[in-house]
Amino acid sequence: MLDQADSLPDKRTVASRIEDLPIRVVSPKINILTRIQNIWVFRELLVSMVRKELRIKYKNSILGFVWSLLNPALYLVIYYIVFQKILKNQVPLFAIFLLCGLLVWNFFSNALSSATTTIINNAGIVKKVAFPREILALASVGAAFVFFLLQACVLVLALLIFQVVPAVNYLWLIPFSLLALVLFASALSVALSAINVYLRDTQHLLELVLLAWFWATPIVYPFQELGVRLSQKHLLWLYFLNPVTVIVLTFQRALYAILGDSQVQILPNYSPLWYALQLFIVIVVSIVLFVGALALFGRLEGNFAEEL
Repeated sequence: MLDQADSLPDKRTVASRIEDLPIRVVSPKINILTRIQNIWVFRELLVSMVRKELRIKYKNSILGFVWSLLNPALYLVIYYIVFQKILKNQVPLFAIFLLCGLLVWNFFSNALSSATTTIINNAGIVKKVAFPREILALASVGAAFVFFLLQACVLVLALLIFQVVPAVNYLWLIPFSLLALVLFASALSVALSAINVYLRDTQHLLELVLLAWFWATPIVYPFQELGVRLSQKHLLWLYFLNPVTVIVLTFQRALYAILGDSQVQILPNYSPLWYALQLFIVIVVSIVLFVGALALFGRLEGNFAEEL
């Protein structure tokens, strides 16, 4: 009869078996600067994942990216007929006004909705391949930005058809507003993608939050309708706690460019420098949020494999 100790494998055998196992150790102690550097090093992977997001969305579709153009075009036609011709909305060219804000919102909401579930949807590669997982969330933002650019073509065409002349002295603010929008969306996307791995209700809660957020942003109604009331109570600052409000207002002021008259005030008559200052604040806050999101992601990603 063999001794019990003889039947146990030696330490060398156990060590060799462990080395053969497909185990990947993830360290959550990577500093923020290294995380940002890793994103840059894996930028080609980020571009590839953006392309993958685009291909998956319209896989086996005949029209493909044309569907991205049809969405805002249909909004434009419906709101022009309903609000301009039938309901006689007092906002001039309401369809153009709506589209300026709606493009911003579509990018923001699509980026957050897609990024929140991206870690779960890509559980297979998350558990088997070593790479900066933040790239998955950033790829969702990148894909949403491509769709934004496609839909912006509809807005440009509408401006030509309706002969709307943009405010030339405000157009230079558009690139800065896009930068603020991408940074803010990226910060929230990275944070939500990590949180949703542990709290799956996050993706469902986000739908409700985005619904309320949409109506808290001056997209379907002029800023002045609520802004004047808040200003009278010295609460206008509450309106600008919403970063998307500043970005939407910038798009409306630069592209729609109709202030209205004494009876129907649509946009605030702030100077370009005022908009620039507000966008600068949003950009700085978004950078801080992005750094915080990376730190949160680093604290949570260590147990992704077990949670998935």
